[in-house]
Amino acid sequence: MKVLVLSCSTGGGHNSCGKYIKSEFNLNNIECDFVDYFSILGNKLSKKVEKLYLKSTSGKGKIFKEVYKLGETYSKVGLTSPVYELNKLARNKVLAFIKENNYDLVICPHLFPAMVITALKKDGVDIKLINVATDYTNIPFWNETTPDYFVIPHSSLKDEFINKGIPEEVLLPIGIPVSTSFQKGKSNLSLIKDKPNILITSGSMGFGNLKDIVKSILNSIDAYVIVVCGNNKRLFKELSKIKNSNLIVKGFIDNMNDYIKESDVVLTKPGGLTSTEVAVLNKPMIHIMPIPGVENYNANFFKKNNLSLVSNTLDEIIINTKHLLEDKDLQKEMIKNQSKIINKKAAAELVSFAKKIK
Repeated sequence: MKVLVLSCSTGGGHNSCGKYIKSEFNLNNIECDFVDYFSILGNKLSKKVEKLYLKSTSGKGKIFKEVYKLGETYSKVGLTSPVYELNKLARNKVLAFIKENNYDLVICPHLFPAMVITALKKDGVDIKLINVATDYTNIPFWNETTPDYFVIPHSSLKDEFINKGIPEEVLLPIGIPVSTSFQKGKSNLSLIKDKPNILITSGSMGFGNLKDIVKSILNSIDAYVIVVCGNNKRLFKELSKIKNSNLIVKGFIDNMNDYIKESDVVLTKPGGLTSTEVAVLNKPMIHIMPIPGVENYNANFFKKNNLSLVSNTLDEIIINTKHLLEDKDLQKEMIKNQSKIINKKAAAELVSFAKKIK
């Protein structure tokens, strides 16, 4: 078996999930490659799309919200979307890439490449496709794909996917895959522990007005505040100008697991993959400032299942952070629920399932 994980750069969660899947296959001595879908079409396109995504989530994410609402409308009326038609145009290049590298199975943690593979399957190409949902909801347009199997985050979401056009028989409710290697091992960090460590992560794109959040926490809570800015260099520069011995500012890092493990409380935007990373490491979590649309669904899932606290305003962030730091029973209950609901072995189970596909 030779596996292709095909993702693309609109936010870091899809790619991170794809790399976790690749890591897990490689750990099981199965040849697996991770490829950015847009790199097959050209690196310039990949960078342009990433910039457009970042722009859509700027401010309060108004553009992203409107695009998401438009997508929901297309899904409801059952029309073939322009999104599918655009991605369909890439099928010849993607097919040539698949044939050149002799892939037997394609796994897509992103909608766009899943649409291309769907177009190829409709053309009669014999290739197995597994979709992987990286959010705790069925996002618009997934119903336009025809996977052989579809990994979803939890069994309680099955009805939602079925009601939006995904056949029940293809659903695999095993959870969002986070690699075994991410979870294992002790942290190599040596953070000072004479006061609480609060980790704030805004995702790879650095969405949100974190400067005000950080300054308010520093002024209200006696704790070390570690902020991961992701690829947002402007945010990194702004935060680096704050003179406070309790503040630690990081840009893009490749050892997020170490920082999560060392933290007492994690504040994060409710991306599906980031939220899952925190939950599999069993850390008390507060979701902050959701991007309108899909992240509201993620936050609602975690709130409903008592996996996190959700804060929509600056005042709520301060109140919830103080509360969670002080209430040890709440921390224990949250961690207990994370262990019960979030499957730590999702990546390994995906690999085991893939081995049985004929």
